Amino acid sequence: MDTRIPSTAGTVALALTLLSRPAAAHVDYVTEGPGEALDAVAFAISVLSNPLNAAVFGISGLAVTGGLAAYLWVRPTITDIVILRDVLVGYSDLVPWMLRLSVGLPLVGAGFQGYLFAPTVTFDATANPLVRALFIGLGFTLLFGLATRIVTTIGLVTYGWALTIDPGVVLAMEYIPAFLALLILGGGRPSADHMLQQVASTDGTYYGRIDPVHHLKRFLDATTAPYREYVPVIVRVGMGVTFIYLGLFQKLAEPGQALLVVEKYDLTAVVPVDAGMWVLGAGLTEMLVGLVLIFGFMTRGAAAVSFVLFTTTLFGLPDDPVLAHITLFGMASAVFTMGAGPLSFDDWFGRPARSDRETVASAD
Repeated sequence: MDTRIPSTAGTVALALTLLSRPAAAHVDYVTEGPGEALDAVAFAISVLSNPLNAAVFGISGLAVTGGLAAYLWVRPTITDIVILRDVLVGYSDLVPWMLRLSVGLPLVGAGFQGYLFAPTVTFDATANPLVRALFIGLGFTLLFGLATRIVTTIGLVTYGWALTIDPGVVLAMEYIPAFLALLILGGGRPSADHMLQQVASTDGTYYGRIDPVHHLKRFLDATTAPYREYVPVIVRVGMGVTFIYLGLFQKLAEPGQALLVVEKYDLTAVVPVDAGMWVLGAGLTEMLVGLVLIFGFMTRGAAAVSFVLFTTTLFGLPDDPVLAHITLFGMASAVFTMGAGPLSFDDWFGRPARSDRETVASAD
């Protein structure tokens, strides 16, 4: 085992957590109506024109940049992290289960509560029982892991349909990479698909004589096998795009509405800084985490930071809908488990954990 694998997770987690704010959330989920119309550029200039605010941003930025540069230069050897990363690789076969739970649970909640993926896009469950049944059915079937690839295909089509009904569904864009990953991976284990496959593929079983579906599953497993190593790319890039959307469009581009969140929860009493600092800090932090994930740089550390952001959001914003963030929690778990995968800075210039790609590619 190579004991010179760098400790990326702890370093980036510590550095970026310094900039995190509990206001990291889907702003539309916790505010009613648009806030004051403010010019985003003028707002940012106004906040940073305050010498104290500028000093805080400047010192924080220099501290993070200097810390990361020093770490990359020194690259300390920490055996604990080496062991941790190799242990995480052993959990890769559980990634489909993580993703099924993180998608299935909020879909069931959406069906019962009457909304289309995003809590802000509601429908009358009484007047539309078929839509309600569709979401509940998709959710429970994914939780069981039954016909996973077929169900995720239906889920993708349903998301596209919902997007044509109301563009606000884009707030829940994290469903897309989760669906795509499951489309490639299948149900994994534990799942009904895996259980039935084992029974049906064994000679002499009654179920194997009457079930033709397991032949289709074998074909789909073989067809998608070459693409499994790219699942980490799909999940981390999907998370990264979501973070950038939340930071740029939900906060930096709409500071008036983001300020409503700061005012509503009296966040300036939690940390006594200017309200504008909260908005800029949350927006820039989310964008930074998003960029790190997209480029696959210190990926497990970025996933750890995302856990911090989600957790502080749930505790800091008590009426933020928990179900709306379960998918992101599951995706962060998957990224933390799998690492960056191919097409990433970690893969090109780092020292990936043992057999990262091979484990993801062969997991079932």
